[in-house]
Amino acid sequence: MKPKILFVVESMGGGVFTYIYSLANRLSNNYEIFIIYNTREETPANYKEYFNKNINLIQLNSFTRKLNLFNDLRSLIKIKKIEHCIKPDIIHLHSSKAGALGRLAFFNYKVPVFYTPHGYSFLISNIGPLKRKIYYFIEYVLSKMGATTIACSRGEYDISLKFSKNSLEIDNGIDINDIHTMPIDNQNKNRKIYTLGRITNQKDPKTFNDIALKLPDSEFYWIGSGELKHELTAPNIKRINWLPKNDALEIANKADIFLLTSKWEGLSISLLESMYMKKLCVVSNIPENKCVITNGFNGYTCSTIEEYVKAINTSNSNYDRCTLQAHDDVINNYTLEYAARLYSACYQASMLTS
Repeated sequence: MKPKILFVVESMGGGVFTYIYSLANRLSNNYEIFIIYNTREETPANYKEYFNKNINLIQLNSFTRKLNLFNDLRSLIKIKKIEHCIKPDIIHLHSSKAGALGRLAFFNYKVPVFYTPHGYSFLISNIGPLKRKIYYFIEYVLSKMGATTIACSRGEYDISLKFSKNSLEIDNGIDINDIHTMPIDNQNKNRKIYTLGRITNQKDPKTFNDIALKLPDSEFYWIGSGELKHELTAPNIKRINWLPKNDALEIANKADIFLLTSKWEGLSISLLESMYMKKLCVVSNIPENKCVITNGFNGYTCSTIEEYVKAINTSNSNYDRCTLQAHDDVINNYTLEYAARLYSACYQASMLTS
């Protein structure tokens, strides 16, 4: 009989969705997988088709990202009831809300419990300092409840150690079998520059827009939607609504440069995919991006509009060297196959000692 793994994730959209279905599919040959989840605006309409048929999907409509005492209490009770019926051998909580409710529900539990933040909530920059302190305090308290944190990047791992030494690092990985690459003409003056993600404060569309205004001869593409889409006003920006993954990657493959202006991240799946596709990656100078991009070596990290513009304007001379290095870095360090092996080893070791 296969060991049972219960994933709990309320944030079933964007990069987290991509990672959950990719990891679950890869593990489902050796484990019986159950996923408690809810959908979001950017969750594909046909999201169930992304999962292998032997994966058990359990939707919980009360399970939302926003704080709501009544819904959160209902969700906590239902999660415990579902777990009692499944009787999993491993519980893995993904994202902050799932991590909070799950660690309360399974405090000092009889089976191993793991938690992956995918970007800590107290790093959100568009909330007040008091709320950030509250989120930080909540993480600190919950870190004492017995779960092992599995950070998805070096930056997240460094933060996790501030709360507890009971932490591991398994970097995000991508399924390179699903991605093809195509050669492009990087000498073309009318460069095509793209990003992919929700148009929210996290992704900093204002900075993206300001860069586009400074580079009127370049074409900019934002694949995604969100509440701050009105900030993308530059005439050379084309916004493309959410697309199936293969269609989005096809557009990305025809571009030259991947631009990521995020204020915070876990470890961006779209960044790893772009590195593998041999796109020059110009990214914000935050710890999670600097874990994978070394300035001038396999891409560029930037802190100001001027630095972004300079990196894009001077990219031709280093294009081939940077993109080839980035491609090799993904193959060597950030594949889903490699990450799945590490997760499986971690799960197996925990079952032996529990």
